[in-house]
Amino acid sequence: MTATMLAARAHPDSSSIVLEEVPIPEPGPRDVVVKVAAAGLVPGMMRVLKYGLLKHLPTTLGHEAAGTVAAVGTEVDRITVGDRVRVHPNLNCRDCVYCRTDRDMMCAQQAMIGFAAFGDVPMPLYDEYHDGGLAEYILVPFWLIDELPDSVGFDVAAKVHDLANAVRALKRADLPLGSTVVVTAATGTMGTSTVKLAEHFGISRLVLVGRSGERLREVRALAGRVPAELVALDELVDWASSGGLTRRLRELVPGGADAVIDFIPDGPATGQAMAALATGGTLVHMGGNQTPLPLPAIAMMSNCWRFVGTRACTRTDAREVLELPGMGTLNVDELITQRFALSAVVSAVEAMERRSDPMWMTVVNP
Repeated sequence: MTATMLAARAHPDSSSIVLEEVPIPEPGPRDVVVKVAAAGLVPGMMRVLKYGLLKHLPTTLGHEAAGTVAAVGTEVDRITVGDRVRVHPNLNCRDCVYCRTDRDMMCAQQAMIGFAAFGDVPMPLYDEYHDGGLAEYILVPFWLIDELPDSVGFDVAAKVHDLANAVRALKRADLPLGSTVVVTAATGTMGTSTVKLAEHFGISRLVLVGRSGERLREVRALAGRVPAELVALDELVDWASSGGLTRRLRELVPGGADAVIDFIPDGPATGQAMAALATGGTLVHMGGNQTPLPLPAIAMMSNCWRFVGTRACTRTDAREVLELPGMGTLNVDELITQRFALSAVVSAVEAMERRSDPMWMTVVNP
């Protein structure tokens, strides 16, 4: 009789997830099976399901996972049963020019375990390893396993990918030392990660943009010694139609911000924040905003502004994050605001969708 496990699954023609009993995976020669101790929840998970970016259904959701090695394939070495590990979710070919130059998120094969496949080419790796970590066990190829430092707990390890995305965005901003940086959607997972990392990137001043002033005030404490000013969109009258966000940012930073790290998923805030950049400033976007930018090309040209899109982190970014808490220089435990049992994952997703309570980072513990 085949042993089974509980898993959060998505099915074709459905916009919701269900809990199901499925077989516990068996490792192939080059595979590792991890017993999941913590898995991450992110709002984008339900958006990619809605937009049809989950190319292999049914599937187990969840691209963030950490736990202990339960089984290894016959050709796997240097990974043993009982090791504490995280799963790096980015699948790519490992051989193209992008993979060889620390740009693996740009690989034509790039996809994410338990999440989305971005290209239109055949993706044999995604076909084989599409099942994610919102389950009691996860099967992955051995090269996606990162050993955890003793000081990194499973909950934090499961959320390393979000922190690594923030690292990638900050790197792409090409920040001068002592820079002033605007962070949009600052009360979300990616925004709080960026605020937490600001001091490590030599940022001297933050301007945090979010819907709620109350929630922004809670986030400000994460900035440590970096001064942070707040812009609550709910307190700006008619900002969306009047350009009020640009005006407010220009009031706070008359010379313009050195960079905007933008995680806004929709609406005019991206374009309005970009218009508040200093000459030569950069907006890095990782929010998936489909609203067209209102800025004419001549504005970009005359101000020497850069718009940089980046859809994910690299393996290097993730490993850099692992080194930070391992060295005792980054305490990210305070970013985790909710923990749910796997049996409660459906209600956890509903809570994440409602966002009636602050949810910086959310983990599921099977």
